Amino acid sequence: MRQAALAAAFFLLSGAATADEMVAVCYGYGCSAQAEIRYSTGQQGEVRRLLAYAGDPASERIILGKVVGRLYRWAGEQSPVREDRGGNYADSDAPGKMDCIDHSTSTTRLLEMLQRLGYLRWHRVLAAEPRYLLGVIANHWSAVIEEKGGGRYVVDSWFVNNGEPAVILPLEEWKKGAGPDV
Repeated sequence: MRQAALAAAFFLLSGAATADEMVAVCYGYGCSAQAEIRYSTGQQGEVRRLLAYAGDPASERIILGKVVGRLYRWAGEQSPVREDRGGNYADSDAPGKMDCIDHSTSTTRLLEMLQRLGYLRWHRVLAAEPRYLLGVIANHWSAVIEEKGGGRYVVDSWFVNNGEPAVILPLEEWKKGAGPDV
């Protein structure tokens, strides 16, 4: 009996998923459409196990890029975002196409889910940020995380095709235009 109680306490305290999570993912440019995506307890457990391998902030960022890609791949199994391609032009008129507003909003929501579940040990989620063209026109947006006691980083899924790892860069480099050319 005591072993069962200890096992139950360990399960609850370990951050193990106990219910499906729902996250609204934007698409259609400007978040004009949304799909409610269900992440099962099994999927959450897979993500938790991946992130548990992170031994420091840098490794958590590497794994986090892969996790965000995996979350989008699962979202694509439930919605038209499976058709999204990196940038704004490769997906043409695909029904699930996403611009940077869709990505920054959705990726922030996905990161907030991971944070709420207790899966992020080295980072916290901040509000999405813009980068400016010529210092005056917000021409691109991205989700942002902050290393606990350290720097800020963008988690930018807009650069890649659906299901591929998100690009993670220092915020200040990204604001100066860093990132893949799409």
